[in-house]
Amino acid sequence: GVQTCALPIWFRVAREASPAWNLAKTFAQIVVFWSTFLYVLPAGMRWVEAAIGVAPVTLRGQWAVGVALFLACSALGIWSAVTMAWRGGGTPLPVDAPRRMVISGPYRFIRNPMALAGLGQGMAVAIATGSWLTVAYVLAGGLMWNGIARPLEEADLRERFGVEFEAYCREVKCWWPRLRVRRRVG
Repeated sequence: GVQTCALPIWFRVAREASPAWNLAKTFAQIVVFWSTFLYVLPAGMRWVEAAIGVAPVTLRGQWAVGVALFLACSALGIWSAVTMAWRGGGTPLPVDAPRRMVISGPYRFIRNPMALAGLGQGMAVAIATGSWLTVAYVLAGGLMWNGIARPLEEADLRERFGVEFEAYCREVKCWWPRLRVRRRVG
């Protein structure tokens, strides 16, 4: 059987809802998260750097590189979120977690495409603005996600999906995308 574990109260499965409602909730979450973590906090860090006299890094083409990376990572993040909401019957947040295991879309290639996308977006903002504090913020966020949030999330998924999640973990890595996807037989 599947072992149960004591998870924080903020891990709750979404109520049954239409895909359209799950998508609406997901896009509302995106607006809040992207505004906060990819605009407000980095702008505050750049302001702190300016206040203490730390000049931004300026390299030729960095704005274009940052924007291109941001757009690519945003596309991955949106694809991941839409797949989670549509196929999973919930949202990406643990307080409104998907009802079904999602192994389609970008989840066929990497277990945590939204985390990868979010960290990539953060690094894109750091590149575009030349902010060392934002680089540190993104690295710290990645370490915190990998060391705290991911183990909790995976414990929840193991508890809810058991053998199916274990098989998925063996097939699809957390941070290293697989390049070929085996076709399911059956």
